[in-house]
Amino acid sequence: MTDPVLAVDAVSVRFGAVRALSGVGLAVAPGERVALLGHNGAGKSTLFKSVLGFVTPDAGTIAVAGGAPGSLVARRAVSYLPEAVAFPKSLTGRELLAHFARLKGEDPRAAMPLLERVGIAAAADRRVGTYSKGMRQRLGLAQALIGRPGLLLLDEPTSGLDPVSRRDFYSVIADVAAAGTAVLLSSHSLSEVESKTDRIVILSAGRVVAEGTLAELTRRAGLPIVVRVEAEAADVDRLHRHLGGTRENGTRVVLACSGDDKLPLLARIAAVPDLVADVEIVLPGLDDVYDHFSRRPGGPS
Repeated sequence: MTDPVLAVDAVSVRFGAVRALSGVGLAVAPGERVALLGHNGAGKSTLFKSVLGFVTPDAGTIAVAGGAPGSLVARRAVSYLPEAVAFPKSLTGRELLAHFARLKGEDPRAAMPLLERVGIAAAADRRVGTYSKGMRQRLGLAQALIGRPGLLLLDEPTSGLDPVSRRDFYSVIADVAAAGTAVLLSSHSLSEVESKTDRIVILSAGRVVAEGTLAELTRRAGLPIVVRVEAEAADVDRLHRHLGGTRENGTRVVLACSGDDKLPLLARIAAVPDLVADVEIVLPGLDDVYDHFSRRPGGPS
């Protein structure tokens, strides 16, 4: 089994009387994209700062590429993109990327193609002070990718990006992960990360309350699948009597079932094809899963 690039084991952090993290554990393997979700104050930023070596845990351990946070091996392995990047306004994009490449011990010329990769090559010789927020965020991603990091920490990375830029951003992240980089991504845009990550970790009040794939968490939560059955004209009464459920808009029947009951329900629907005009199956999404786990006892109010 491949060793994780990031291993967090039973980490607790306290600031005075406030316990920011309590027994947090998670791991991110090479090539894996993990979404870190949680309400404001859940502990996401504290965890990121602990991984980066800016905060020392009161208990537990963190290993980045086998090294302690802040060690030379960890600093060489990790790159970080904050929600709001701040760069010297007087430098051009090209000059800024060359500066960060030198800091990382990389050839500045090898870093230049990253500007094209994130879609701002045309602005390479413009001063960063003239960049929009979205362009600065793209520049931040370019500098985070210098040197092919082993671990990429992304904190609300698509803040300020338009929908097309967000799509392009996640395309780059997918390529980076496919090349072996471990990605830990914090976001409040649940629908955005739903199909863009491999696994989900939900923090609530400093504790991990759920971890797994979306399918695993959906099953664990026991969330219902909603099936909307559109009736043929004038057949909604007969359809309702056959299937049960509730009437909606006078033309359809709505039913809820568990994952185990989905196929038997569809078989019942298929048994009356003359009554059915259409069928819509609505699976629980990440919003539903997050709402379920974050509102359990001990979660936010």
